[in-house]
Amino acid sequence: MVRAWDWPTRAFHWALVVLITCAWVSHRFAASLGDPTLKWHRWNGYAILVLLVFRLIWGFAGSSTSKFSAFLHGPFFTARYAMDFLKGRKRPFLGHNPLGTVMIIVLLVLVSAQGVLGLFTLEHNEITAGPLKRLISDETTAIVSKLHIRAFNLILLCILIHVSANIAYSLLAKDPTIAAMISGQKPAAAYEDEAEARIAGNVGLRAGITLVAAIALVFGSIIALGGRIF
Repeated sequence: MVRAWDWPTRAFHWALVVLITCAWVSHRFAASLGDPTLKWHRWNGYAILVLLVFRLIWGFAGSSTSKFSAFLHGPFFTARYAMDFLKGRKRPFLGHNPLGTVMIIVLLVLVSAQGVLGLFTLEHNEITAGPLKRLISDETTAIVSKLHIRAFNLILLCILIHVSANIAYSLLAKDPTIAAMISGQKPAAAYEDEAEARIAGNVGLRAGITLVAAIALVFGSIIALGGRIF
């Protein structure tokens, strides 16, 4: 077995899964949870934004397979990989393969947009509003609020595609993609990107500093724009 992912990247992945699930639960069942003002939903949104900013920074400061430079490929490279995959030609990657990268980027963009829209949203109870709602007109708020609701359905669809594709890839290509995101390891093989991940030095300290920076950026930006956190 060889190292494939550092633990901060894996923690980000599964924390985002949990928080997206909680975002739906805290909105859909707010009344049943005794939270009519959607307080938990708002803090859940803050946490998602912090995670996303953390991953953005970690894409430069993290271990080799976590860096954007390791898995962001051009369209022609991705197209060639897709054609080879359809023809049954195996091109194993230690980190994200080109097709997986496309879905990951789509999901990160959608979830980021969803989180930002939430900052400007007026909820269906006409009482609870995002901290930056005051920066836009009522007409724009109505549009943003509808997008915030509808975009989540698109996110769920992409998640379903992502999970299904990973399961299929694990079965067809015999690549333990999901297991590797849990254990951080993969069987040694002739991977196209690198033989083994180079884990960043002082990875725990580096991750901690990155998390603090992400928290400061998210809440600092909201406050700087005149928003109220609570």
